[in-house]
Amino acid sequence: MQKPSQKEHLYKLLVIGDLGVGKTSIIKRYVHQNFSPHYRATIGVDFALKVLNWDAETVVRLQLWDIAGQERFGNMTRVYYREAMGAFIVFDVTRPATFEAVTKWKEDLDSKLILPNGKPVATVLLANKCDQGKDVLTNNGLKMDQFCKENGFVGWFETSAKENINIDEASRCLVKHIIASESDLMQPIEPDIIKPHLNSSNIVSCSACFKS
Repeated sequence: MQKPSQKEHLYKLLVIGDLGVGKTSIIKRYVHQNFSPHYRATIGVDFALKVLNWDAETVVRLQLWDIAGQERFGNMTRVYYREAMGAFIVFDVTRPATFEAVTKWKEDLDSKLILPNGKPVATVLLANKCDQGKDVLTNNGLKMDQFCKENGFVGWFETSAKENINIDEASRCLVKHIIASESDLMQPIEPDIIKPHLNSSNIVSCSACFKS
């Protein structure tokens, strides 16, 4: 229960990536602490809410938007992205093509959603299904770190919805960046680009979130 003295933050987070990479399973694990091996493709967009007691003074409510993998090819992502504060882009470590699509998703996100200071929203890359074996890319942490820096990710994590690996850690990384960047966003709004309204303090070093 929220105390009268606690501050509350509500953040909209996007969960995007190709079809079948495990976006819905990650959200179900994170929010409901369960996992189903039965696959059901998301149609359009689904929603979930996660409440975090961030610290003694702060409650964080995360509104998670689970966006269907095929939506990148449609016209609705601009609407779905509206007012989001951060994003997870997910790929399947057992399917290299889903990693190749990561840059396309990031480009789509950055072209349709920027902060008032002109910067992209904080985005964490999730290398999902790591329980199914190491893939060549994520086995080389330095290359993944470099990929994230070159493509504007604040961090990356190997995750597994099935085994509950690194999902909480990835979320804390993303929320930390959102909270830390809130005050740096008071620049004028440019036309024709969706921009969330934020409001308070310092940027966190992204290197703290990279998984080694």
